[in-house]
Amino acid sequence: MKVIKITAIWCSACLIMNNTWKKVLEKYDIETVDLDLDMNEDEVKKYQPGSTLPVFIFMDKEKEVKRITGEVTYQELIKLIEELGFSEKIS
Repeated sequence: MKVIKITAIWCSACLIMNNTWKKVLEKYDIETVDLDLDMNEDEVKKYQPGSTLPVFIFMDKEKEVKRITGEVTYQELIKLIEELGFSEKIS
């Protein structure tokens, strides 16, 4: 399973969520594909992100299983990640 993360450099919510996502990645081993709304326009279009950023698309193979848009808390992300069955990193 992997996460497609769609952000934009001009998006303040994206900057906040980038920091939150970094904390998540310290705890969980999650393959992440980072796409910029403006720099990766053609690639982003196929995910139909809508108008609210950031967008986190949880994919199992090529199938979307969950999508989060906008700002969410660290606790909300952790809850979802655990529900989806991601494993914590082994120290």
